[in-house]
Amino acid sequence: MLKAFSGGTLSRDFTASIVVFLVAMPLCMGIAIASGVPPEKGLVTGIIGGIVVGLLAGSPLQVSGPAAGLAVIVFEIVQQQGLSALGPILILAGAIQVIAGLLRVGGWFRAISPAVVHGMLAGIGVLIVVGQFHVLFDDKPLSSGLANLLAMPGQIFGLTNQDAAMAFAVGLVTIGGMIGWEKVRPASMKLLPGALVGVVLATLVAFFLGLPVARVVVPESIMSAVTLPEGNLLAQLMTPSVITTAIAIAFIASAETLLSAAAVDRMHDGVRTNYNRELSAQGVGNLLCGFAGALPMTGVIVRSSANVQAGGKTRLSTMLHGIWILGFVALLPWLLREIPMAALAGILVVTGVRLVSLDHAKHLLHRYGPLPAVVWAATLVTVVTTDLLTGVLVGIGLSLLEMLPHVRRLGLKIDETSWDNKHEVALDGTASFFSLPGLSARLEALPAGRVIILNVERLGHIDHTCAEMLREWIDRRRNAGMEVELFGAAGRLRQLAA
Repeated sequence: MLKAFSGGTLSRDFTASIVVFLVAMPLCMGIAIASGVPPEKGLVTGIIGGIVVGLLAGSPLQVSGPAAGLAVIVFEIVQQQGLSALGPILILAGAIQVIAGLLRVGGWFRAISPAVVHGMLAGIGVLIVVGQFHVLFDDKPLSSGLANLLAMPGQIFGLTNQDAAMAFAVGLVTIGGMIGWEKVRPASMKLLPGALVGVVLATLVAFFLGLPVARVVVPESIMSAVTLPEGNLLAQLMTPSVITTAIAIAFIASAETLLSAAAVDRMHDGVRTNYNRELSAQGVGNLLCGFAGALPMTGVIVRSSANVQAGGKTRLSTMLHGIWILGFVALLPWLLREIPMAALAGILVVTGVRLVSLDHAKHLLHRYGPLPAVVWAATLVTVVTTDLLTGVLVGIGLSLLEMLPHVRRLGLKIDETSWDNKHEVALDGTASFFSLPGLSARLEALPAGRVIILNVERLGHIDHTCAEMLREWIDRRRNAGMEVELFGAAGRLRQLAA
């Protein structure tokens, strides 16, 4: 933490914290509404994610808070089990994450196929779009993704309702302002987030025209948003439905967090993520959110990338953004009550569309053939048609097919040799997601001042999960000005040598 107060670091962290705060505010409220809970629940999670998790995090520049990736599963919990069930579920999920971090299993979450993770996020994106489409009309989303999808034409044909038409117009103003600003903003104002511009523009239009649209409802005091668990907490924690849902949230939140942390590491040359510490920090955050009756949290890439791009250098920027949210909610709740609900829905529609990354599917198909692309598509479709956990399990099951021809030789032997200014790492066997945590740890521990020769001549097979990790490691090392050579590369590994 002392580094945060040295030289120009403090001023950079201060500036970055303001930018992250402006990005986080509308997203915290919008994700809460998409989750079927009051907006202040999302703000409480944003405050805890900034101040507490920011202090403990293993990824100093990653920002934690309510995530679109969990909005769908929280919506289902609230619909089926009630809002009171969310607290015990998060307490148990947080405890699982803390224990997982202490047992040093954080690295294993990186072994989940990128096709599965991005397919899951794409499925979530589709569900957010079809659900929030109805909120654009000041209506409520239905209980399932398919029901929301089938009801979309009815919303369009129902625009003869003047109030619904006005709400839809406000939502379109938000979407247009958000996308338009991101395309035309001058370089001097590149840090002003499009989401904020869209919300402010829509709020001003609704205010000055006096439009009869639904607006955000927040309490006078943020403390009234804190709902402590009921007296029968222990009995609730032992309920089978609570246990299974908590495991699902812990798994999905951890995977999304560590995927985001790996992405943040690629954006800067500073301290690398300690995955086990990050996992435990997220667990502490979700424990606190459970006791406060708030939303679950993960590390989120949108806010984290804004932090890096704005010049954040230490964990202070993340912590300060949580303090700014707390101060704003405590001092200016009346201002939040002027924001139209359709404006927040507009932001989430854009967010959902961006989660459906067809570019990633094309990347998998181009580099690794049809199977990873099929895994991506199958995960997406299953998430939309059934539920998140089923989609992830189907994706993981399909990704195992890549290993069937090599099941008799799944081991990977790693030998290291040094001479002069060179360091050779020889891989022998099969590089799969089973060996990814150990291989990743060995690669990250390699000396910085030497030429690294990666000898893959005796590597019988490498799956797309391990190949993606290798590609990211080589890119990061080369971008830092260090030399990496591949010896004996063939097939998909030949592309990594380019």
